[in-house]
Amino acid sequence: MRAGSHPLKKKGTLEPPEEITIQMVTFIPFLEGYFEQSLDVLKLSLESLWAHTTLPYDLMIFDNGSCPEVRAYLLEQQQAHKIQFLYLSDENVGLPGAWNALFAAAPGKIIAYSDSDIYFYPGWLEACLNLIQTYPNVGMITGIPLRSPQEFSSQTLDWASQTPEVQVSRGLLQDWEVYWAHARSTGFEESEARQKFAQGEDILFEYQGVKAFLGAGHFQFVSPKAALQAVMPFPYVMPMGNERYLDQHINQRGYLRLSLPGMSVRHIGNRLPEDGSLKVETAGTEGQSAAAQHSSPAPKRSPGLYRLLDFPPVRKILLFLYGKIFNWYYVRPK
Repeated sequence: MRAGSHPLKKKGTLEPPEEITIQMVTFIPFLEGYFEQSLDVLKLSLESLWAHTTLPYDLMIFDNGSCPEVRAYLLEQQQAHKIQFLYLSDENVGLPGAWNALFAAAPGKIIAYSDSDIYFYPGWLEACLNLIQTYPNVGMITGIPLRSPQEFSSQTLDWASQTPEVQVSRGLLQDWEVYWAHARSTGFEESEARQKFAQGEDILFEYQGVKAFLGAGHFQFVSPKAALQAVMPFPYVMPMGNERYLDQHINQRGYLRLSLPGMSVRHIGNRLPEDGSLKVETAGTEGQSAAAQHSSPAPKRSPGLYRLLDFPPVRKILLFLYGKIFNWYYVRPK
C-alpha cells in the first residue's frame, strides 16, 4: 500500500551533470610499511586538485577496500560536498574492476582519470583539454611528457606521417628536470635515470600551433568517455600489472596517445617529497609546503641499521616475509 504521493513527484528540477568527470581510484589497505604516508599523499593529491582545478567538474572516487582511516577521510570530504560520487568496495576488485565501474558510470563526456598519488598544477585540465580540442581522434592525454613504448602509439605515428600539417621533431627534447621528477617518483636512482634519459628519444609534434609529445600513461590521463568505453570491459586478470591493455586497445582502435610538453601533473609516489617542493595554499596554510602541512618528521635511523637492511641475504629474507604477510592479510582466496 502507499500513503500519499512521493514528495518529489512533479516538483523541483534536476541539475545536469558537468561535462567533465574527474575520477580517482584509492587503495590504501593499512598505514604501515609501503603505505605509511599514503593517506598524506592522497590528501595532498586531492587538495591540489581542489585548489588548482577551475573548470566545472564532478569528482568520482572508487575506494578499492582501503582501511577505516582512509574511508573516514573520504566520507568526510563527501559530506563537505567536495566529492560528488563515492564508491566503497568491501574488497579490492583490482584496477580493472574499478575502471569498469568508473568509466561506465561517468556522467560527463570527458573523463579525467588519475591514481591517488598525483599532484595537479594550476591549469592542468585546461592544457589537456586544449590538446583534445586541437588534435583529431584523441584517445588519451597525459599531463607530463612520457616516453612510453612506441608500439603503444603506432597509430599516432601513422597519423603524423600521413598529415602534412604536422611538424615532427626527434631527439632529447624534454627538460631533464621534468624527466627526473617522474623517474625519481617511480624508484629510479639518478645515475640510472640519466643513462636512460641520454639513450632515449622524444618525439614532439606541432599541429595547428599546439605542441604535444608522443605517448601517454595510464597513471593519469584525460580522455573522451567514448574512447574509453570503446575498449571496455577491462579483463579481470590481476589486481594491477595489466594496465597496458588500455594502452594497447586505445592504440589499436586508432586513437591518438599524447602528453603535454611541460609538467602539468606530477607523480608523487608513496612518499611525500622531503624538499617541500609541492605546495597547496589553503586557508591558514599559505606558504607552507604540502609535506609540512601533513607529515611528521621522519624518524632518524643509524647508518649501521641501513647497512644491515641492505645486506643482500637480510634484504631478501625480509622482503620475502613482507610479501607473505601482505598476502595473508590482504590477498585471501575466495
